[in-house]
Amino acid sequence: MAKSPPTRPSAKARSGETSAAGEILRRKAQQTDDLAKAIPSNDNKPLEHGFSQGLTPPKGVTAQPRSPLPTGSTVSEANTSEKTGDQAAEGVNAVHGRLDRVRADAAGQALTTNQGVAIADNQNSLKHGLRGPVLLEDFILRDKLTHFDHERIPERIVHARGSAAHGYFECYEPLTELTRAAPFQEKGKVTPVFVRFSTVAGERGSKDTARDVRGFAVKFYTDEGNWDLVGNNIPVFFIQDAMKFPDLVHAVKAEPHHGMPQAASAHDTFWDFVSLMPESTHMLMWVMSDRAIPRSYATMQGFGVHTYRLVNAAGESVFVKFHWSPKAGTHSLVWDEAVKISGADPDYHRRDLWERIDAGAYPEYELALQVFTEEQAEQFSFDVLDATKIVPEELVPLRPVGRMVLNRNPDNFFAETEQVAFCTANVVPGIDFSNDPLLAGRIHSYVDTQISRLGGPNFHEIPINAPLAPVHNNQRDGMHRQTIHRGRVSYEPNSLGGGCPFQAGAAQGFVSVPARILAEEEQGKVRAKPEKFADHYTQAALFYESQTPMEQAHIAAAFRFELSKVTVPAIRTRMVASLRNASESLAQAVADGLGMDELPAPLPRALARPAKPEVTQSPALSLMARPGDGSLAGRRVALVVAHGVQGAAAERLQAVLSAEGAVAEFVAPRVGRVRGADGVDLEATASLENNPGFLYDALAWPDGEEGVATLAQDGHTMESLKDGYRHGKALLLVGAAQTLLDMAGVPTTTPTGDPDPGLVLADGEAGLDAFIAAIVRHRHPERETDPPAV
Repeated sequence: MAKSPPTRPSAKARSGETSAAGEILRRKAQQTDDLAKAIPSNDNKPLEHGFSQGLTPPKGVTAQPRSPLPTGSTVSEANTSEKTGDQAAEGVNAVHGRLDRVRADAAGQALTTNQGVAIADNQNSLKHGLRGPVLLEDFILRDKLTHFDHERIPERIVHARGSAAHGYFECYEPLTELTRAAPFQEKGKVTPVFVRFSTVAGERGSKDTARDVRGFAVKFYTDEGNWDLVGNNIPVFFIQDAMKFPDLVHAVKAEPHHGMPQAASAHDTFWDFVSLMPESTHMLMWVMSDRAIPRSYATMQGFGVHTYRLVNAAGESVFVKFHWSPKAGTHSLVWDEAVKISGADPDYHRRDLWERIDAGAYPEYELALQVFTEEQAEQFSFDVLDATKIVPEELVPLRPVGRMVLNRNPDNFFAETEQVAFCTANVVPGIDFSNDPLLAGRIHSYVDTQISRLGGPNFHEIPINAPLAPVHNNQRDGMHRQTIHRGRVSYEPNSLGGGCPFQAGAAQGFVSVPARILAEEEQGKVRAKPEKFADHYTQAALFYESQTPMEQAHIAAAFRFELSKVTVPAIRTRMVASLRNASESLAQAVADGLGMDELPAPLPRALARPAKPEVTQSPALSLMARPGDGSLAGRRVALVVAHGVQGAAAERLQAVLSAEGAVAEFVAPRVGRVRGADGVDLEATASLENNPGFLYDALAWPDGEEGVATLAQDGHTMESLKDGYRHGKALLLVGAAQTLLDMAGVPTTTPTGDPDPGLVLADGEAGLDAFIAAIVRHRHPERETDPPAV
């Protein structure tokens, strides 16, 4: 049945509508003129000149419109619909705010195209006949394929492989005497955060456990805007100036002629570069240590790397370094373990972070500050603007100021983890920069990279990047613009918008510290570094001499492994020559490992007589100094069982470990039901094949002669036991299971003949207590020999 044509309004009605519209336009014109008259001149213009004026910029001049009319784009904005919604709320930018405004849930909903058209058939393309050609008019097919073709965006050049989580930062006490930064203004203040951990050198599909620096980037959604603390798990870096950053990355990435190796620095171009850049020596000590192969993101320190400024409400500033310390302690893998894990589970760190949060074992970190004055910095034997140097804790102790808890996994990896954009330029009032030349380059480079990677200048409007604080500025247009601005004003100063948005002034807005470092008034432009930057080896020696003998052996082994992959002998020789300036014993150990008959002469030093260091050993630099809170939360324990095990005792072991916060699971030759000799059956959720022993923090073999006999016939059992022993893990073997030790060739004492504290053979409560204590230690290096005896 044909529809009736719409009823046309009468001439009288049309006349009334026209009259009303004309009145609104007249009022808009009058109120616009009144608003412009209210700002007859820019009274702030005379205040823009002179040094003292630059320290205290005034608040912008504003005027209040009589109604929304003069600042609107169109008088028709009162005509609303389901799509347009209501008129814009005064002073609100709806693009920015909580993420729940853009979350989607398809429960009970029909499949649609991206235009919201319901799809009747999602199985077949539209064809001309059953066996005919697919038709160009199939917009559903094109909609689906076009989006699929563009699902991947360019990956980050560095830090491509990442994992992330939501959480919060809680301030311990007000820091108003130091800074006006929003997160530190009152005790107990909570600020939402989003944290992304990452590797640096590998591509997006590479492995988690590569020897590499780890990114530790925190986005604070403060009530004064977003603050990004973009750091690493190592407090120093390879280079001193951003001019060298492209060279460093080109050198460490896969070599361009054949695209190998992936996510590894053990190749010619990297070592060629760093052996010619002695400023890298300190960083190399850290990267060749176990710090570069962390056990998990939850057991990894984080650092801001650079020296920043804290600025209080009075404009007074001090220098600051940022430190994140994990509550669970700072623990790492050993190299053999990391290599095996990368093959069995390349997503090891990503999976661990996700599962900890889902299990309620929330990763927690304490934020501590090193605060020092410019006068103190001038007295240090090193330059605080040099990113290859630390400020030893013995010189400036850490001050704990708050804690960060990660308690929510992302809803969508791409929308959040992949699209999040961090930038060192994102600071809030109360945080400012130093003159660190590496930091200066990062301030530019991060924004520049995101524009290319995320498709234009509006990446800040992607929900995960949008601040909670309101956003109002005169930026317009560009690819992927989300905000729909009302009105015709897109400049400042203005009178047609009532002067809005206006500059906040010194009382509310960000003001840069006028002088970031003591310097003479008259200085010429120069491409050079301060003299203290030329001391390339003192802090490398400090780090090495602060390690335990086991950690020093690991550093030497790492250098040996990496340099053995270098095919050019001259590069190996040059690197050993450089190490002689940091540690003769280390250089000798590396040279011996590379088969060098004699040590090369030390490389010439850039600074012949460096200043005497204040600190030559710092115990805080050793992993052993950071055991954590002593809990088992998040630790994974394998209970290795087979048919014929003592089921009740195994269940008791699992219950005790689980009560302590550990993730204890039964691992058997095959997944599924395991029959207990005592009639108590168990459920194996993993197998020795798909979850090898090296994926766990500790392993236990319960009693049961039949079960042990079955396990003894499985080569995976011997491999798990040997790997657990070699990797220094806590091992519990009860009753008949102890016979497996002889079969695997595992000794019950350390190489020195002392009892092995990580090998528990006792039964009952005493055995459980000893096993828990052994797990808490994380690793038992007393067993180690080079080469390994087992």
